[in-house]
Amino acid sequence: MTESVAVQPLVSPWGRFGLYSFFIDAPEPAIVDTGIASSPAEGMVPALAAIGRRIEDVRWILLTHGHIDHIGGAYALWELTGRRAQVVIHEADAPMLRSRRAHVDEYLAGRAQYLDDPDGEAKLTDATNAVISGEMEPTMLVKGGETLSLGGDVTVSVHSIPGHTPGSVAYVVDGQNDVFVGDAVQVHGAANGFPGFVDPVGYRASLRYLRDEIRPRHLYLGHPYRRADGTPYGVELDAGQAGEALQASLEIEARVNSAACGCLAAGLQDSGSPYAPFARVAEELGYEGDPALEPSPFFTTLNGYRTTFDHMTEDEEISTYG
Repeated sequence: MTESVAVQPLVSPWGRFGLYSFFIDAPEPAIVDTGIASSPAEGMVPALAAIGRRIEDVRWILLTHGHIDHIGGAYALWELTGRRAQVVIHEADAPMLRSRRAHVDEYLAGRAQYLDDPDGEAKLTDATNAVISGEMEPTMLVKGGETLSLGGDVTVSVHSIPGHTPGSVAYVVDGQNDVFVGDAVQVHGAANGFPGFVDPVGYRASLRYLRDEIRPRHLYLGHPYRRADGTPYGVELDAGQAGEALQASLEIEARVNSAACGCLAAGLQDSGSPYAPFARVAEELGYEGDPALEPSPFFTTLNGYRTTFDHMTEDEEISTYG
């Protein structure tokens, strides 16, 4: 790419933390992630108007992964573009765009196992109906390795970075190395104070890939993820901050990994603790957050370690977790 393009953050409030979307001001403009159902009309339209741009001119909707706070506004945004924008998502997360029910099924198969909430399924069903603007078929499925042309000399490369979800991707503006990762770099987590990912092996490998191969000049995160002292990173991280966040994410994962594997090797125990059956992990890490607050990264992540641990042989456990 020889033509430099500007990136405009589009911040929307939601619950206990903000949602970050981004406008890439290319000849064929793109928006990375779409927030929730209300985000396009209430947040994006006025934000773009303030910089002299129109939502009708957006030609690419680039989704970093399939969670409701990133794809919830996709259908509404697509409608506002006159259905002319390409809607791009990794094939592994595409079911989350096609079906609200897929989000409920993910909940039931994962963190719901540990939450004492008989109304959990109903509450998540209500949330998906409220937050997701519409079910839709993506116009482009990716696997990683693709290059998208945003007009002129502007290209964006697609990189598979599984971990937070199976279909998490990074979009990289070629040449200027602006990197959009959604929730794939968790550091200490956002409002819940714990990193959330379903695949610890994939998460670790993706962080190393971003740190060692991509090496972002600017890194754009999906939420105000936090440092150890609780202070949030900003909307845009420079190269130094990006390296710091990636290295810190790896170090935090290593600590969670050690605690999780110790807990799993000793055997899970049901108890009166709100962190059961992973109370030992919370105690070892000094974690005192509320594990029942959605999206419950504590149980999402620990279930990921449990699933990985259960499917490994003894030699694999030693080489991967030792």
